[in-house]
Amino acid sequence: MAKDPIGDTLESVVNEGALAGAVTLAWQGGRVMQTSCAGWRDVEARIPMQRDTLFRIASMSKPITSTAALQLFEEGRFALDDPIDRWAPEFAAVRVLKTPDGALNDTVPATRPISFADLLTHRSGITHRDSGFGPISTAYNEALGGAIDSRVAPDEWIARLAALPLIDQPGHTLHYGHSTDLLGFLIARIEDAPLGDVLQRRIFSRLGMKDTGFVVPTAKKNRRAGLYGFDEAGRLEKRLTCPGGSTVAERPEDMTFVSGGQGLWSTADDYLAFARMFVGRGTVDGVQVLRPETLALMTRNSLTAEQRASGEVVRMKMFARRHGFGMGVAVMMESGGPPSLPCGGPVGAVGWPGAFGGWWRADAASGSVLVFLAHNLLKLEQFAAGIGLGVYGAIEKFQELAASLQQQPRSVES
Repeated sequence: MAKDPIGDTLESVVNEGALAGAVTLAWQGGRVMQTSCAGWRDVEARIPMQRDTLFRIASMSKPITSTAALQLFEEGRFALDDPIDRWAPEFAAVRVLKTPDGALNDTVPATRPISFADLLTHRSGITHRDSGFGPISTAYNEALGGAIDSRVAPDEWIARLAALPLIDQPGHTLHYGHSTDLLGFLIARIEDAPLGDVLQRRIFSRLGMKDTGFVVPTAKKNRRAGLYGFDEAGRLEKRLTCPGGSTVAERPEDMTFVSGGQGLWSTADDYLAFARMFVGRGTVDGVQVLRPETLALMTRNSLTAEQRASGEVVRMKMFARRHGFGMGVAVMMESGGPPSLPCGGPVGAVGWPGAFGGWWRADAASGSVLVFLAHNLLKLEQFAAGIGLGVYGAIEKFQELAASLQQQPRSVES
């Protein structure tokens, strides 16, 4: 049997108790160069990871929802600088906090409406409950419910979000948050259909992504990876829900809220099918998902130098060096060594990770895609304390070893 250094490395991480398990794929030039299934889907029952294991992909959902929005843009359903209040009149008179940490009633009017481009680039001034910005974080938590499984129905969710002040003027800089969730609900309004149905029709069914969706069917629930995090001593432990009350143990059938920003389940092969679009000029196996010029717009850095320096993701300056941000994806702008997050790689590579341990990268220059899926559920305070960070070392090693498998750069797919 051929040696698998990636699988061996992941198994060592699992044996150290730093990860329950992971599935990886490395693809180039029309074929899978490497795949590994390391560790356990269920540690206690000793059920191993398999290639078709289902994972919560968290913010790896954002590039998919952004792609659906850009399909509507291609069709002329909206322009990027159109105000969103055409489709969400709830946002016709938004206000902005004088300071992000300020009192909720200490506001000024927005200088201009939020645009579709603002949502696609996270420059809307919308934040989220884990932003760490004092009163507004608490208000998000109280008004909107769980970030993935919420009892608040979509129209009511939009109204409640619009009633909260922005933390910055629209267009000023990048603040990571619920922009993609709102974008998903606007897609649903434009299409007059639930977002899950829109994604199924426009992307999943066309690309053969048979295992991707906001709900895991009963017949597939046994393929779900268990939810694993860490206790305060850094020991691996199983969880019923995701951190921060973002999910419930089992999503009820009558729940209508879906998170276009972080709510999808998927598999490594399904996500590979989507990510191949980025090395195929918008096309996968003859299926055109986006026009080449739209894909170029999506994967071109949208941030100014000042916005790269000031843009924050949970108060981390992720774009201050090497990375920029396009529309739904990070973009590598400068070559060099680590860090590999959000996507890493050579100049022009794109990707966007998920907070639950997932990561991917597409590099059009080499025609390659890497996918890493795991469940590694950390609380923010654990992240700050350095607990549960073994997954990032595993992703780094995966990239390093996968690079040795890749062939010389070739022309991208037609």
